Amino acid sequence: MDLPAPRPVLWPLRPLDSAGVSTSSDESRTLVTIAHAPLEQVTPEMLAWWYTHVPGDMRYAGTTWPRYLVWHPLDHISYEATTPGLIGPGTRLHITEALGRDPSMLLDLEVMIETVDSQSAVITKRILGSSLVQLENEFTRTNSGCRYITRLTIGDTTTLGRLFLNRTAHQRAFPPAKLSAWIRHHIEEIGNLENFLPDLYRYHSDREP
Repeated sequence: MDLPAPRPVLWPLRPLDSAGVSTSSDESRTLVTIAHAPLEQVTPEMLAWWYTHVPGDMRYAGTTWPRYLVWHPLDHISYEATTPGLIGPGTRLHITEALGRDPSMLLDLEVMIETVDSQSAVITKRILGSSLVQLENEFTRTNSGCRYITRLTIGDTTTLGRLFLNRTAHQRAFPPAKLSAWIRHHIEEIGNLENFLPDLYRYHSDREP
């Protein structure tokens, strides 16, 4: 796959050590928990709006770009809602990104939004009722912005998961090298929200009835 040209990087991307990362595993699943550094001036309401308005354009670096390409200006490729209507619980998404701009670290997933509100946003890749991958984003208001915790669960405890899907999840979706690259990528993209989301949210709030 040809990667789109990198966008200008107007702000430093957060380093890996800006977040607390822990990983645990059992016979079925791997759980990665990321405690991000606080997001300054970002509120839970802004995040709830963002996760239902990622598609669309915004002004950035003197021109207009798709919002998803601004969210991570190096790694993101495409973000498409594949079901009609407003984005929310039940919406299916096709997400493509090259972690570290490395084509060998391509992440190409079709997922469904399970929850999105001012407390959390959850997306899941399910096959026949079993979860291949689940990403839980939890946000809590602070005096100056919000606290943001991510939990990535790879695999499931279902019979189908133990017999087949967990192996696929761990060996194809998130083998160790790709998981490490994703952790760095995710810390960078979440940290980047504080650089553009407050202004983007205010711009659209002033224009919406």
